Amino acid sequence: MGSGKTGHKARNKTSHKATHNTSATTSNQISTKPKSRSLRASLQFPVGRVHPHLHRGRCTEHMGTDAPIYMAVVLEYLNAEMLELAGNTARDKKKTRINPRHLQLDIHSDEELSKLLGDVAIPQGGVLPNIQPELLPKKTSMPRWQKAPPAARRPPRSQRSNEGTPFITTSVQPSPPQPLTKAL
Repeated sequence: MGSGKTGHKARNKTSHKATHNTSATTSNQISTKPKSRSLRASLQFPVGRVHPHLHRGRCTEHMGTDAPIYMAVVLEYLNAEMLELAGNTARDKKKTRINPRHLQLDIHSDEELSKLLGDVAIPQGGVLPNIQPELLPKKTSMPRWQKAPPAARRPPRSQRSNEGTPFITTSVQPSPPQPLTKAL
Protein backbone atom coordinates (compact mmCIF):
# COMPACT_ATOMS: atom_id res chain seq x y z
CA MET A 1 0.00 0.00 0.00
CA GLY A 2 2.78 2.45 0.84
CA SER A 3 5.19 1.68 -2.03
CA GLY A 4 5.35 2.82 -5.61
CA LYS A 5 4.13 6.03 -7.17
CA THR A 6 0.69 5.78 -5.59
CA GLY A 7 2.11 5.24 -2.10
CA HIS A 8 2.45 7.54 0.87
CA LYS A 9 5.32 9.63 -0.49
CA ALA A 10 3.57 10.37 -3.77
CA ARG A 11 0.41 11.50 -1.94
CA ASN A 12 2.45 13.76 0.32
CA LYS A 13 4.15 15.39 -2.68
CA THR A 14 0.87 16.15 -4.38
CA SER A 15 -0.67 17.56 -1.23
CA HIS A 16 2.52 19.57 -0.60
CA LYS A 17 2.29 21.13 -4.06
CA ALA A 18 -1.34 21.97 -3.56
CA THR A 19 -0.72 23.91 -0.34
CA HIS A 20 2.09 26.09 -1.69
CA ASN A 21 1.70 28.93 -4.15
CA THR A 22 3.03 27.75 -7.53
CA SER A 23 3.13 31.14 -9.18
CA ALA A 24 6.25 32.27 -11.03
CA THR A 25 9.09 33.64 -8.93
CA THR A 26 9.64 37.37 -8.92
CA SER A 27 12.95 39.00 -9.74
CA ASN A 28 13.97 39.33 -6.07
CA GLN A 29 13.22 35.67 -5.27
CA ILE A 30 15.99 33.20 -6.11
CA SER A 31 15.00 29.69 -7.14
CA THR A 32 16.90 27.09 -5.11
CA LYS A 33 15.92 24.09 -7.22
CA PRO A 34 18.65 21.45 -6.84
CA LYS A 35 20.81 20.78 -9.91
CA SER A 36 22.49 17.49 -10.66
CA ARG A 37 26.23 17.32 -11.04
CA SER A 38 25.79 16.37 -14.70
CA LEU A 39 23.68 19.44 -15.30
CA ARG A 40 26.19 21.68 -13.51
CA ALA A 41 29.03 20.22 -15.58
CA SER A 42 26.83 20.39 -18.73
CA LEU A 43 27.33 16.68 -19.44
CA GLN A 44 25.08 14.00 -20.88
CA PHE A 45 26.70 11.17 -18.93
CA PRO A 46 25.42 10.77 -15.35
CA VAL A 47 28.06 11.81 -12.82
CA GLY A 48 25.94 10.39 -10.00
CA ARG A 49 26.05 6.90 -11.53
CA VAL A 50 29.78 7.03 -12.25
CA HIS A 51 30.64 7.91 -8.64
CA PRO A 52 29.66 4.55 -7.01
CA HIS A 53 31.46 2.63 -9.75
CA LEU A 54 34.67 4.48 -8.96
CA HIS A 55 34.25 3.62 -5.27
CA ARG A 56 33.64 -0.05 -6.07
CA GLY A 57 36.71 -0.15 -8.28
CA ARG A 58 38.94 0.60 -5.27
CA CYS A 59 41.48 2.43 -7.41
CA THR A 60 42.58 4.59 -4.50
CA GLU A 61 41.86 5.08 -0.81
CA HIS A 62 40.89 8.74 -1.15
CA MET A 63 38.98 10.15 -4.08
CA GLY A 64 38.29 13.81 -4.74
CA THR A 65 34.91 15.23 -5.59
CA ASP A 66 36.01 16.03 -9.15
CA ALA A 67 37.03 12.44 -9.99
CA PRO A 68 33.57 11.19 -11.07
CA ILE A 69 33.05 14.37 -13.11
CA TYR A 70 36.37 13.87 -14.89
CA MET A 71 35.57 10.22 -15.53
CA ALA A 72 32.13 11.13 -16.95
CA VAL A 73 33.78 13.69 -19.25
CA VAL A 74 36.24 11.08 -20.54
CA LEU A 75 33.48 8.52 -21.12
CA GLU A 76 31.31 11.06 -22.92
CA TYR A 77 34.20 12.10 -25.17
CA LEU A 78 35.07 8.50 -26.11
CA ASN A 79 31.43 7.73 -26.78
CA ALA A 80 31.01 10.80 -29.00
CA GLU A 81 34.20 10.00 -30.92
CA MET A 82 33.20 6.40 -31.60
CA LEU A 83 29.65 7.31 -32.58
CA GLU A 84 30.85 9.99 -34.96
CA LEU A 85 33.20 7.60 -36.76
CA ALA A 86 30.61 4.81 -36.87
CA GLY A 87 27.96 7.25 -38.13
CA ASN A 88 30.24 8.33 -40.96
CA THR A 89 30.83 4.69 -41.92
CA ALA A 90 27.11 3.93 -41.82
CA ARG A 91 26.40 6.95 -44.04
CA ASP A 92 29.14 5.88 -46.48
CA LYS A 93 27.56 2.44 -46.75
CA LYS A 94 24.12 4.06 -47.24
CA LYS A 95 22.73 2.70 -43.96
CA THR A 96 20.53 4.59 -41.54
CA ARG A 97 21.56 2.63 -38.45
CA ILE A 98 24.90 2.02 -36.84
CA ASN A 99 25.58 -1.67 -36.39
CA PRO A 100 28.42 -3.44 -34.53
CA ARG A 101 30.32 -3.97 -37.79
CA HIS A 102 30.65 -0.20 -38.26
CA LEU A 103 32.06 0.13 -34.72
CA GLN A 104 34.52 -2.71 -35.31
CA LEU A 105 35.83 -1.22 -38.54
CA ASP A 106 36.16 2.28 -37.10
CA ILE A 107 37.89 1.25 -33.90
CA HIS A 108 40.56 -0.63 -35.81
CA SER A 109 40.96 2.04 -38.49
CA ASP A 110 41.64 4.81 -35.94
CA GLU A 111 45.16 4.62 -34.46
CA GLU A 112 44.33 5.92 -30.97
CA LEU A 113 41.10 3.95 -30.55
CA SER A 114 42.91 0.85 -31.78
CA LYS A 115 45.50 1.24 -29.03
CA LEU A 116 42.80 1.68 -26.41
CA LEU A 117 40.30 -0.93 -27.62
CA GLY A 118 42.42 -3.19 -29.81
CA ASP A 119 41.89 -6.29 -27.67
CA VAL A 120 38.17 -5.73 -27.13
CA ALA A 121 35.86 -8.25 -28.78
CA ILE A 122 32.72 -6.65 -30.22
CA PRO A 123 29.90 -9.19 -30.62
CA GLN A 124 28.58 -9.35 -34.22
CA GLY A 125 31.48 -7.12 -35.30
CA GLY A 126 33.00 -9.58 -37.73
CA VAL A 127 36.66 -9.77 -38.63
CA LEU A 128 38.92 -7.19 -40.15
CA PRO A 129 39.53 -7.47 -43.88
CA ASN A 130 43.12 -8.62 -44.19
CA ILE A 131 44.82 -10.33 -47.13
CA GLN A 132 48.44 -11.36 -46.73
CA PRO A 133 50.67 -9.54 -49.26
CA GLU A 134 52.21 -12.84 -50.35
CA LEU A 135 48.82 -14.05 -51.56
CA LEU A 136 48.15 -11.03 -53.77
CA PRO A 137 49.01 -11.33 -57.49
CA LYS A 138 52.26 -9.75 -58.60
CA LYS A 139 51.83 -6.45 -60.40
CA THR A 140 53.56 -6.17 -63.77
CA SER A 141 53.45 -3.68 -66.59
CA MET A 142 52.88 -6.27 -69.38
CA PRO A 143 49.31 -7.53 -70.02
CA ARG A 144 48.67 -11.17 -69.21
CA TRP A 145 47.91 -12.20 -72.80
CA GLN A 146 51.33 -10.97 -73.98
CA LYS A 147 53.18 -13.07 -71.36
CA ALA A 148 51.89 -16.34 -72.80
CA PRO A 149 54.13 -18.31 -75.18
CA PRO A 150 53.78 -17.26 -78.85
CA ALA A 151 51.80 -20.38 -79.83
CA ALA A 152 49.15 -19.74 -77.14
CA ARG A 153 49.21 -15.96 -77.44
CA ARG A 154 45.91 -14.47 -78.47
CA PRO A 155 45.09 -10.75 -78.69
CA PRO A 156 42.21 -9.33 -76.64
CA ARG A 157 38.71 -9.36 -78.17
CA SER A 158 38.83 -5.72 -79.09
CA GLN A 159 41.88 -6.33 -81.31
CA ARG A 160 40.67 -9.49 -83.09
CA SER A 161 39.77 -9.10 -86.76
CA ASN A 162 37.79 -12.27 -87.43
CA GLU A 163 35.42 -12.41 -84.46
CA GLY A 164 32.84 -14.79 -85.93
CA THR A 165 35.21 -17.42 -87.40
CA PRO A 166 36.28 -20.50 -85.44
CA PHE A 167 39.86 -20.87 -84.26
CA ILE A 168 40.65 -23.72 -86.70
CA THR A 169 40.66 -22.31 -90.22
CA THR A 170 41.86 -25.37 -92.20
CA SER A 171 39.28 -27.79 -93.46
CA VAL A 172 39.98 -31.35 -92.42
CA GLN A 173 37.82 -34.26 -93.60
CA PRO A 174 36.93 -36.61 -90.78
CA SER A 175 38.09 -40.19 -91.28
CA PRO A 176 35.42 -42.89 -91.63
CA PRO A 177 34.72 -44.86 -88.47
CA GLN A 178 36.64 -48.10 -88.07
CA PRO A 179 34.68 -51.29 -87.38
CA LEU A 180 35.13 -52.70 -83.90
CA THR A 181 36.62 -56.18 -83.76
CA LYS A 182 36.56 -58.38 -80.75
CA ALA A 183 39.79 -59.97 -79.75
CA LEU A 184 39.33 -63.65 -78.89
